[in-house]
Amino acid sequence: MKRFAQAGLLVLCGLGLLQASLLTDGYLRYVKEGMRPLLIVSGAVLVVLGAVEAWSAWRARARDAGDHGPGGRVHDGREHASDGPGGHPYAPHDDGADDTHGHAGEGEGAHGHDHSGVPRVAWLLFLPALSLLFYAPPALGSYTAAREAPKAVAVVDEDGFGPLPATSPLPITLTDFTQRVQQDAEQAIKGRTVRMTGFVTPAGDGREGWYLTRILLSCCAADAQSVKVRVYGVHAPKADAWVTVTGTWHAEGALGTSSAAVALDALGVETVERPTNGYTDALPIGS
Repeated sequence: MKRFAQAGLLVLCGLGLLQASLLTDGYLRYVKEGMRPLLIVSGAVLVVLGAVEAWSAWRARARDAGDHGPGGRVHDGREHASDGPGGHPYAPHDDGADDTHGHAGEGEGAHGHDHSGVPRVAWLLFLPALSLLFYAPPALGSYTAAREAPKAVAVVDEDGFGPLPATSPLPITLTDFTQRVQQDAEQAIKGRTVRMTGFVTPAGDGREGWYLTRILLSCCAADAQSVKVRVYGVHAPKADAWVTVTGTWHAEGALGTSSAAVALDALGVETVERPTNGYTDALPIGS
């Protein structure tokens, strides 16, 4: 039974990985897009290993059943010849030696087989495997973002800022907006109407406003960091809702310096679907 349980666990884990990475895009909740080929290969390998283990266990069980069949009885690893009195099995016995014949109730060594079962707690290992198939954990969101400080954005050289497109409203990422507000001495963002997309994170500090947020992954959900822009002027939508916010820089602090508030006076908020590139601070695909 142990070997069949192990094989089943391998197969379920493999199917869960294939379900999340090959049949759907659920893997994007936990890892970056570039990890998809590795997940597919890993899932296929686990399924194959589970199938091989199940086949091997079945062969071993069939072989044991044959050894105990009418053609010859095996007891404690030795075949008993039917040459004793009355046709009963006979084997020499040393009065001074320990009785090495396995008897029922003598534990794991009885009849040369392991009759122990799978520990009950081991069945809990099936729960995470089944969850991948039937209930995938949700993506990271406001709960994670509210409990960590925003990621520090990279410093841009003085001549590293190019002119902004004349498009209005201007699609821009949260990172680019932060850099323009706090580092662009030319103040190109001043007076411009911008459009940013992210999910809603409650501020939780008792003051006005809420945060437009994106979570960034370097590899997987374990190394997640967030970038946030405070939004003023509109009521906060439901936490974790994905929205596109249109607005202008919230004038607080000296624009182009680190004292400038990374904040937006919202002119409008639109609910949108979570983009497929939700774990990157990039413009939504199609923008």
